[in-house]
Amino acid sequence: MDYSDNIRNKLALLPDLPGCYLMKNEEGTIIYVGKAKVLKNRVRSYFTGSHNGKTQRLVANIVDFEYIVTSSNMEALILECNLIKKHMPRYNVLLKDDKTFPYLKITNEAHPRLEVTRRVLKDKAKYFGPYPNSYAAQQTKKLLDRMYPLRKCGVMPKEVCLYYHMGQCLAPCEKEVPKSAYDEITRDIASFLGGGHEAVKKDLQQKMQEAAEELYFERAKELRDQIIHIDALMEKQKINTADTKDRDVFGYAVDKGWMCVQILYMRQGKMIQRHSSAFPFYGEAYSDFMSYVTQYYSDNPALPQEILLPEAVSEGTEKPSGATAAAAVTAGRLAAAIDSEDAGGELEPAEQDAEREAAAAEATAVGTVDAAGGAAALQEWLGVKVLVPQRGLKKQMVGMACQNSRVALDEKFRLIERDEERTSGAAFGLGQSLGLESLNRIEAFDNSNIQGTNPVSAMVVFIDGKPARKEYRKYKVRTVQGPDDYETMREVIRRRYERVLKEDLPQPDLIVVDGGKGQISSAIDILQNELGLYIPVCGLVKDDKHKTAQLLIGDSAEPVPLARDSQEFYLLQRIQDEVHRFAITFHREQRGKSMVTSKLDSIPGIGEKRRKLLLKHFGSLKKIKEASIEDFRPLSIGEKLAGQILAALNDEELS
Repeated sequence: MDYSDNIRNKLALLPDLPGCYLMKNEEGTIIYVGKAKVLKNRVRSYFTGSHNGKTQRLVANIVDFEYIVTSSNMEALILECNLIKKHMPRYNVLLKDDKTFPYLKITNEAHPRLEVTRRVLKDKAKYFGPYPNSYAAQQTKKLLDRMYPLRKCGVMPKEVCLYYHMGQCLAPCEKEVPKSAYDEITRDIASFLGGGHEAVKKDLQQKMQEAAEELYFERAKELRDQIIHIDALMEKQKINTADTKDRDVFGYAVDKGWMCVQILYMRQGKMIQRHSSAFPFYGEAYSDFMSYVTQYYSDNPALPQEILLPEAVSEGTEKPSGATAAAAVTAGRLAAAIDSEDAGGELEPAEQDAEREAAAAEATAVGTVDAAGGAAALQEWLGVKVLVPQRGLKKQMVGMACQNSRVALDEKFRLIERDEERTSGAAFGLGQSLGLESLNRIEAFDNSNIQGTNPVSAMVVFIDGKPARKEYRKYKVRTVQGPDDYETMREVIRRRYERVLKEDLPQPDLIVVDGGKGQISSAIDILQNELGLYIPVCGLVKDDKHKTAQLLIGDSAEPVPLARDSQEFYLLQRIQDEVHRFAITFHREQRGKSMVTSKLDSIPGIGEKRRKLLLKHFGSLKKIKEASIEDFRPLSIGEKLAGQILAALNDEELS
């Protein structure tokens, strides 16, 4: 099997961020783990240029890779060590060691010392770290030794040493040093290592400027070097913790109707692995995320000691950069290109925009799961500590999981855009497999509803293997009550191709429906028996993992043999993913809009005209709730009705 196309596509989407990469062989085994300041540059280097013998053997065995984004090069270094200890990759010969990370320790003695150790014991000493390597820990100790006069000797000498004369020791060998002095130094060191180093750095900068003004350049250089050491050595890291707890750290991101959830596994205080899942979601984002977490632990009895969850993440709130910006541009282009089709007529553009904005705003506000409440419920059910951290190291770990989710989701959509080019030649091959003379235009349909509520359908069009987004269409299902997929398909096929005949629109060479024999038969019945059209219809059947599994064609639903690694099968997957995404997005819009409608329509004196006027003026249900009586006057709504509106909305919120 040729894996070069897969690797080439993934290389093109690597981010300009630090992190670790994991190289895999044909069996999916991790054969090498590496770190990089810039993932894009480092990983690409393996597949370009010439290499030594060892690297050539490694590259010859690579068929796939994955990566984990970190927020600094130091984090990448520590994560690399953890992953190597976990997976013991074949080609990481020089990095296989059982050493633990170094820590700084203030000993629990009458006259405490500052030392570097690799063992964290329950000895009432104070530990700080971990540090990525011994050099970093020793350099930090050297810096602290200059600033805080703890004793340096292992055994007390009989007389004072040079450190006392340099001001780096209190000389407990000759003088009585009160415990309060040591306590104060310990607090200062803890403050310095816990984030108070900024104040120390500011003080050093002031002294450096004073030394330079007095022409003491050697002293100024020494102070400058100390500042550089502080910047380099005090960089925060969140790959490891000192408490050796087992934790599952969750993060998620949402975009264009899809959600990606990342789980970072920390065992014995070290991050060793991650799990990533991307899937379409229908409801409110955080509610669906919590549903995922609940299902994950219902199938996974091996619980950690602690679970960390993020707060609610809103779609589109992150500032786009790099891959995210590309995805945002794609989403904007998609939205601008797609028109709605509804036989009842379309809204005016301004009115349509106002309703869409109001529905989107309200969909975010309605049904939102409280993060703290969800964590408390999960904790009660599982019997382990579940936290939604607000600050500090745990908050940063959750942020790292969310960042990896965003990167994975961006990569998914960018791969979809990139794969459009690869599918150009697949349409011809698919036509041959189906026995069609030509296959230039494909129209695909998918239905979406939740237990029959807000049923909608969507159609996407592919021309020569590429999506023609200007021809996408959305349908509100009118005649079907309840979750009846067959009748929904009949209605939508009838409406679409009645219009094709009436307006003499281009007819497709192939119609693709999401489903099996029932959906195919429903579509063929309408086309042939009602409209007199003889267009080939095929159905796409999914497996239990919601992946495209089989192509069926004709009323008899005969399977079409297609290799899963063929370009033709990939084109079908692309079509099914696209129409499913489009249907989900439209369904969420309608569901959010119906929530707003039901709340306003339940108020006496508010009809359809006033409801639209209120939403257009205020923008969302939330802003209506926050309005004053005076704010309703421009809409010719009197004090009495305005009071009824506010009272009804606020009463519903309280209930």
